[in-house]
Amino acid sequence: MTNVPGKTITKAQLDEMFESIREAGQWDMSKPLLWGYFFTDTDTKKLETLASTLVEMGYQLVDIFQERKENPSDPDKFYLHVEKTEIHDSTSLDKRNDSLFILAHEVGIESYDGMDVGPVEE
Repeated sequence: MTNVPGKTITKAQLDEMFESIREAGQWDMSKPLLWGYFFTDTDTKKLETLASTLVEMGYQLVDIFQERKENPSDPDKFYLHVEKTEIHDSTSLDKRNDSLFILAHEVGIESYDGMDVGPVEE
């Protein structure tokens, strides 16, 4: 996709991430892994509404939490963390990220902040 609003994660960065994970031999990327996705905003109500939408889309709500402030006078910032067990390569993850950047833009969330990955807990 081109011209994705707010897009800050490139396909090249994802290629590097996948290569680094492969080289480390940490996880088998061809098997389902637990992917976490993060959104930020100063309004918890907007994040709660987005969380409901994402749960309807098959994501699991992990938490909405406040960012630790280095400066007490900084405005409050909150994170929404959702997860989904799935298999990705850099191309499919780039498409997923594009859809989440677009969703954040459409619902007026400050940002889709990216993802993390880990093993599925059995």
